[in-house]
Amino acid sequence: MALNFLKSLLVVVFSLFLCSISIEGKAQVEEHLVADTVHEAKEEDFNPGEVIMEHIMDNHDFHFADWNGHAIAIPLPVIVYSPQRGLSVFMSSKFEHGHAVYDGYKLEEGTIVAVNESGEPDPTVKVYDLSLTRNVVQMILGLIILVVVLIKVAKKYTREGAGKAPSGFQNALEPVITFIRDEVGKSYLGDKYEKYMPLLLTIFFFILISTLLGLIPGSANVTGNIAFTFTLGIISFVVILFSANKHYWQHIFNPPGVPFGVKLILVPVEILGIFTKPFALIVRLFANMVAGHMIITCLILMIFIFTKLSVGAGLGFAPISLGFTIFIYFIEILVAFIQAFIFTNLTAVFIGQAIEDAHGEHGHEDDAVII
Repeated sequence: MALNFLKSLLVVVFSLFLCSISIEGKAQVEEHLVADTVHEAKEEDFNPGEVIMEHIMDNHDFHFADWNGHAIAIPLPVIVYSPQRGLSVFMSSKFEHGHAVYDGYKLEEGTIVAVNESGEPDPTVKVYDLSLTRNVVQMILGLIILVVVLIKVAKKYTREGAGKAPSGFQNALEPVITFIRDEVGKSYLGDKYEKYMPLLLTIFFFILISTLLGLIPGSANVTGNIAFTFTLGIISFVVILFSANKHYWQHIFNPPGVPFGVKLILVPVEILGIFTKPFALIVRLFANMVAGHMIITCLILMIFIFTKLSVGAGLGFAPISLGFTIFIYFIEILVAFIQAFIFTNLTAVFIGQAIEDAHGEHGHEDDAVII
């Protein structure tokens, strides 16, 4: 009984809250109807969609915030080559976030375009953008962290020996490496797992490091970039094709024990399956990373959206928005580990299918012991 009363009370309070927002919002709309066009333009400056896309898409600087009309950002080098104008190298701050033209070029919606003397885009000038964007810089940073950490741990094993108990950062990495080796490598690749462990460990830690770096405010969402996931998917695709044995190709182009009429349907499906495997890897990682960042950004923007309706509504919704943002943020840390594992795990599964022998065995020594 008390629980039902509490639910009813919450519904009434929430309804009154929404009504107050609606009344205030209506009053503000009526007030703005008599305002001049300049004032209306200023009110429409805030565009949530543009903010979300700016956070997800690549850019030529690391933008953290705006303060008193000035952007707090780290500019990156712009390297532009044009057959008509030659090579131009300068910092992205020269563009003043798309408001200025420099050396005959302008930044429009994240893309560098050549302009004429009047500042209009010049389609006759071919532009090759070789700039170090924030995605590129962050990938280089992630690669440096990956190489330094793994080489440091490997040298410690070489110096102290594998029989000695791990310590420090080595103690944190060893369970992860052992898990990938036992649960991914040995499970799907059998006695050939050692050949593919460098690839599997590199994929896992590179995705993990890149995703965790992308959770830092102002950083780039590298794993949410389709070019990044596409490249990783193509690498896995090439390894799968070059690892495939005769039995694998026979099952694709001439499935044994299948009537000829069924083969006419099955063979195209099997050929299509060769390409859908890397496509699944690419889309899964891309979609999950983009979705997580969009949810976090939308939760933060809800504060400003409510504030435009009413300052009180914005202040009242701020704790709720921040609470959910922190919760999703920690979920994203967990998702970083899960997505790195899934990409690595599926890569091992697809490679295992390609190297499987005619009897469906990989030569598992552990399976023989279990039997």
